[in-house]
Amino acid sequence: MPAKSQSQQKAAGAALSAKRGETKKSDLKGASKSMESSMSEKELEEMASTKRKGKPSHASS
Repeated sequence: MPAKSQSQQKAAGAALSAKRGETKKSDLKGASKSMESSMSEKELEEMASTKRKGKPSHASS
């Protein structure tokens, strides 16, 4: 599932980093905190690796 916005992609990247042990889980906030616990490493990697060009800063609801 590709990221729909740049902020979603950044949150996935932060969650992926924590899941891999590269950063502390306690440093996560908001969406990245819930993503880390609810998504697999593969899902996070897929979302974080989405091309950023043409994506809005934030997803519209």
